[in-house]
Amino acid sequence: MKVSLNWVKEFTSVSLPADELIEKIGAQLGAVEEVIDLGKKYEGILVVKVVECIKHPNADKLSLCLIDDGGVNKKVERKEKGLVQVVCGAPNVKAGILAAWIPPGATLPSTFDKEPFVIEARPIRNKTSHGMLASPTELDLGDNHEGILELDTGQPGDDFSKTTGLDDWVIDIENKMFTHRPDLFGQLGIARELAGIQHQPFKSPDWYREDAGLPADGRKNVLKLAVKNDAPKLVPRFCAVAIKDVKVGPCPVWLQVRLASVGIRPINNIVDMTNFLMMETAQPLHAYDYDKVKSGILGARLSEKGEKLKLLGGKEVTLDSGAVVIADGKKPIGLGGVMGGADTEVDEKTKNIILECANFDMNLTRKTAMAHGIFTDAATRFTKNQSPRQNRAVVVKAVNEILRLAGGRIASPLIDDKHFDGRDVAIKTDADFINSRLGTELTAREILNLLSDVEFKVALQGSNLQIVAPFWRTDIEIAEDIVEEVGRLHGYDRLPVVLPRRDVVPAAKDPLLSFKDDLRGLLRRAGANEVLTYSFVHESLMKKAGQNPKDAYQIRNAISPDLQYYRLSVTPSLLEKIHPNIRAGFGDFALFELGKGHNQKMKDKAGLPAEFEMLSLVAASQTKTTKVNGAPFYQVRKLLDYLAAELGLSLDYRPTPKEEPYPAAKPFDHARSAQVWSGKIPLGMIGEYKQSVVKALKLPAYCAGFEIGVSQLLQAAPVHKIYRELNRFPELEQDFCLRSAAGLNYKELTGFMTENLSHLSARSGYNFKVEPMDIFQKEGDKDHKQTTWRIILWHPERTLTTVETNNLLDELAAKAKKEIKAERI
Repeated sequence: MKVSLNWVKEFTSVSLPADELIEKIGAQLGAVEEVIDLGKKYEGILVVKVVECIKHPNADKLSLCLIDDGGVNKKVERKEKGLVQVVCGAPNVKAGILAAWIPPGATLPSTFDKEPFVIEARPIRNKTSHGMLASPTELDLGDNHEGILELDTGQPGDDFSKTTGLDDWVIDIENKMFTHRPDLFGQLGIARELAGIQHQPFKSPDWYREDAGLPADGRKNVLKLAVKNDAPKLVPRFCAVAIKDVKVGPCPVWLQVRLASVGIRPINNIVDMTNFLMMETAQPLHAYDYDKVKSGILGARLSEKGEKLKLLGGKEVTLDSGAVVIADGKKPIGLGGVMGGADTEVDEKTKNIILECANFDMNLTRKTAMAHGIFTDAATRFTKNQSPRQNRAVVVKAVNEILRLAGGRIASPLIDDKHFDGRDVAIKTDADFINSRLGTELTAREILNLLSDVEFKVALQGSNLQIVAPFWRTDIEIAEDIVEEVGRLHGYDRLPVVLPRRDVVPAAKDPLLSFKDDLRGLLRRAGANEVLTYSFVHESLMKKAGQNPKDAYQIRNAISPDLQYYRLSVTPSLLEKIHPNIRAGFGDFALFELGKGHNQKMKDKAGLPAEFEMLSLVAASQTKTTKVNGAPFYQVRKLLDYLAAELGLSLDYRPTPKEEPYPAAKPFDHARSAQVWSGKIPLGMIGEYKQSVVKALKLPAYCAGFEIGVSQLLQAAPVHKIYRELNRFPELEQDFCLRSAAGLNYKELTGFMTENLSHLSARSGYNFKVEPMDIFQKEGDKDHKQTTWRIILWHPERTLTTVETNNLLDELAAKAKKEIKAERI
């Protein structure tokens, strides 16, 4: 946002030196990106009067001029009466006019920021030209190079920049600082804030008021004009008025200067005035050639897919559905809030115009601008949520200024189509509320003065404040907004520097994060390798793992076709990594990941998608065989048992139903897997994978894994671990084998052993462990099997004897024979 100090000074005094003002702007208004001394560009350029203008004796299109510079330039050669000779090719040069003279040694302003071109005295067709009379283009004031700039003020010898107001400082403030302040995208709003931060009362111009009206004119309604707003929620206000018999031409010098100082190129007096008022008030408006709006109806509606619109500058866009367009009856003639159309452009032939001043939804304006890659000054302002309450003031001001600059007369009523609540909202707060948040000790009267300086209406009753924001402010809604306003106007640098009070008690650790770190450490120590895979997967991976993609959330704007779905569980992501690792030469490894799964059928208490924290591990080997190491199920069970033992858990493995409904169970073969429980808490699944999964993902024959819920594992883990001293006395080990019915499964047999050993050893004060050793079934004997365990016994206070051990095992054997019909062998 470019701020012209000369422009700002038309509304308020700026008493601070430039450096101090810039520092104050940076501290209380917005970050300053650049400070431009505009006057440097015009150093040495003088106002001159053309005293004599005759035809060049050696050229048909050149004039030989004698100019009066008041004798200011001491280095130039002069003719009689102290006049300076200049050759000029402009068609509008003539005796008696005031012009801008660039003398020898001065830099051409249009080249100042590029490759500076220094003017020299040189002969043109045998006549020496001492410098040049400059056009607006050469002075960097526009694109008009067909004639010299004719000045309407000044005296010969005056400094050109001071005479025209180009002795200016332009401060470029970062736009992002004003995202919530649409009023600061105009010089009027900046002037108000500069007054506020200097603690000077500010009063807006008389014309800037909500109830502004057009001057009385008995010849109204000469031109037919109507407004049809078919999108009132997106266009809350639409003002329009027609003006007849205008004269389109160049705008006056003062207006060219004002626009050029903030980076706007002058076009003609009508368009330039709309741009001027946009830069002054931050409210965009647009002028249409009335005679090109065939129907006399200016409408706002939503675009239809495939419609085409030719914009100013010649760019043609193909519209999608849902954008706001300005329409001539049905035909689109402008892109609402972004840019006008070329078909109704005001040009030198225009006689009658329509002025439109509307307000557009900021979100739709941003979407439209982004969709077409068009970022105009108007779009920049509408995307900041401009107040619709200022439209009438701006359009009335525009009418009055155009009548003054271009003549004409009002030819229709001012149509004001409103669809918004324009009532003031009072915010109640008090000095204590504001001071408690700023750390200040401001009185209610001081707060009132700060806010009144920028035209807030404040009613004071004791320390209580009732505050109404001015109609151009759309960012004031709650008491905290007032706190921010007071802090900024008072000065952030004046707030007390006090260290915040802090509790020295360390923050409590998140139990889930700490638990996950423990799991990582335990599995790394067990030899497993942690991996991190994407939470998004391809549809085909879920299908290969036996899962239904319809249960997963699909991402509409996925960055890659391979990342279209949130995964249902972590295991498929690990299984996908097995084959590449084996191909890379890793023949024996275990991978694990702590990740998240999602399921469309599962919601949390707030009705949002539930997240499942999962621990998944897959062990695979290209070289191991079941003859040497047993089934892969038992290898991963050994890892899970180790994990449980370190966490102080006892696990229960239960048969898996043939049809397990949960997606995490889908990759597992129900005949070679188990559900994992801890007491009454279901933890997850462990086992080998279906042959369809093995084949689809090219898994080795030796492959198994588990997937456990981390939150459930944390819930099951004991809060306090039990400390047990190392054995000081020797352990006794004996293998114990039972011949039982083949129908008794391992779980039932081991459960019997553990339960009875617990009772028998507790009676004598023994400690014990039971480890599975072997399951054997003789060939031809389908009714019986032999199961062997290794029983380890010890006493914490003495050495056990063989007799004691044998007596306990004999008693255990007797119970087995009686209760489960199993015989010790």
